Amino acid sequence: MDAFLEQVWAVRWALLDGLWLTVQISALSIVAGTILGTLIGLALTYGPAPIRWPARLYVDFIRGTPVLVLILAAFYILSVIGIQLTPVQAGIFALTLFCGSHVGEIVRGALQAIPKGQTEAAKSIGLTFRRTVVYVLMPQALRQILPTWVNTATEMVKTSTLLSVIGVTELLLATKEIISRNYMSMQFYLLAAAIYFVINYAIERFGKSLSRRYALK
Repeated sequence: MDAFLEQVWAVRWALLDGLWLTVQISALSIVAGTILGTLIGLALTYGPAPIRWPARLYVDFIRGTPVLVLILAAFYILSVIGIQLTPVQAGIFALTLFCGSHVGEIVRGALQAIPKGQTEAAKSIGLTFRRTVVYVLMPQALRQILPTWVNTATEMVKTSTLLSVIGVTELLLATKEIISRNYMSMQFYLLAAAIYFVINYAIERFGKSLSRRYALK
């Protein structure tokens, strides 16, 4: 145990750098994917056909494509057509697309579950569509969205481990590099698992806090 703790202290900066990169990538992907997914959900629910059909194609295509393929395509295929992204940028882009497709379906389902009478009542008192969405529809939809959104957010943290295939030194790759030097596989993989658990537990608690805030009184 003492030897393991000594190794942890010796490689603390490598672990912290990997952890910080994992947190940054996950947070940016979740935030950007949530914004994108909300817009996609609105387009699927209320958009005219020229907007709704491309949104549906995007959701079905991205959800049906393995995340690893999306990551490799974002890094290698985009460079072929002249769009040069760093491994971190390509990873965030791919994970954002993946997150957005799932959040889009979550938002669509939540909005369609709201009785149409709510929208009609908002129109009858003169609310614009934007105000109807902001003040009437989304507060109600959030109660259904949040539990599934938490699952998607935690999935994004776990999916970030796939970015190691394009050379992103996130927590898992940093752990592998450390193990290649000290051969303490079980100890450091358990440490990495514990760190991922803490991150996802924090997301879960945050989601439950929001759920309580928007719960029906």
